[in-house]
This record gives sequence, structure tokens and C-alpha cells, in this order.
Amino acid sequence: MNVLGVGTDITECLRIAQMIERHGELFVGRVYTPLEIDYCRSRRMATQHFAGRWAAKEAVLKALGTGWRRGISWRDIEIRNNAGGRPQAFLKGGTQEVAERLGIRCILVSISHCRSHATAYAVALDEMPATFSSEL
Repeated sequence: MNVLGVGTDITECLRIAQMIERHGELFVGRVYTPLEIDYCRSRRMATQHFAGRWAAKEAVLKALGTGWRRGISWRDIEIRNNAGGRPQAFLKGGTQEVAERLGIRCILVSISHCRSHATAYAVALDEMPATFSSEL
């Protein structure tokens, strides 16, 4: 198993809260998938979870080595938690095309947050780890 890319990001929770307050559903719907929205809104500190997923999406793009470019949208990356609570990155559209071209088969994600900040780390691998379950 080889590491093909790594990425990290840190986001201010207040910044995400202000974006949600200022732009409402337009912002939320442009950045997050329906599954992510339902998950975050079901949590006690929803803003921290929205910020964590924002950071995770940024970290995934850095692991892919693309950044934001034509053909890639926020919703091309979906962060889901498996049955054990582990966040996982699922790619579609432009991000999936990039990952396939680079030989990336799996992106491991870790998210952490507190009242003020959310941070995430992503590792792109050329193989699926044996202990990694893609089932949710």
C-alpha cells in the first residue's frame, strides 16, 4: 500500500456559522450533500460538524493535489460516517475522475473540532486497507 497524497485543513467554526447565517440554504446546498446536511443538523453542535466536513473536503482536495478547479464542485466530495462513526470520503464527478487517473482507491479521513475550530486530515492510498470498511 502506497500513500499517493496527504492533505490537511483547519477552519474557523465562526466563519462557517456566518456563511450559513448570511447565505442560508443557498450556501448549505451548494457545499454539502443532503446526507451531510441531515447528519450535521442532527448533531447538537451542528456548526462544528459543518465546519468539520468543510475542512475534510478541503483536505481531500489537497490529498488529490487539485485544489478547486473547473469540473470539481464541493458536492463531488461527500463525507459520511460508517457504522462505527469513522468518517469516510466518497468521491464522484470531477474528484472521482482525478482519483482514478492518479490510481487512488481510498482516502482515509480524520476530523476533529471544538467550539472555535475544526480540522481534518486526508490520506490518499492506492489500495483499500484490509481493516477499512466501505459499508455504512
